[in-house]
Amino acid sequence: MSKIAVVFHSGYGHTQRMAQAVAEGAGAELVAIDAEGNLPAGGWECLAAADAIVMGSPTYMGSVSWQFKKFADASSKPWFAQEWKDKLFAGFTNSATMNGDKLSTLHYLFTLAMQHGGVWVGTGMMPANTKAAQRNDLNYVGSFCGAMATSPADGGADEMLPGDLETARLFGQRVADLTVRYRR
Repeated sequence: MSKIAVVFHSGYGHTQRMAQAVAEGAGAELVAIDAEGNLPAGGWECLAAADAIVMGSPTYMGSVSWQFKKFADASSKPWFAQEWKDKLFAGFTNSATMNGDKLSTLHYLFTLAMQHGGVWVGTGMMPANTKAAQRNDLNYVGSFCGAMATSPADGGADEMLPGDLETARLFGQRVADLTVRYRR
């Protein structure tokens, strides 16, 4: 059986809800980066044992949060030993506006995965890009390289759209399916 870890930072709860949806779809273990940018006890061991690592961060000022960046910088220890080489990686993010420079955040996560010698998994989903599309449709934000969600700045995490969360869940399921195929 494959082991998948979802490592994430969430400032206001929206990215945590996405992480939970991804983990539900992937059957993954959650590893939350705290407000000081640290992993919980056993977090590094969980990532070392994982076949796939899904990374998540809110998009702040066009990139990952400083807490996620602290984690990424600390990952230079497993990088130096090539501990994460050939693992599957994927990523997700959330911001308040439809664009919000979320793609910059996903590119940051992709680059981090590539530095670790990882193999990236995209969404594999078509975007909801027809005139009939509704904001709550799957992959309405239209991302191929990772899951994206949009949550208004004045909306709580409990107000996230079911379509964004279902996109995250199906993305997690794709990671799980590909991890099984990759690990054969």
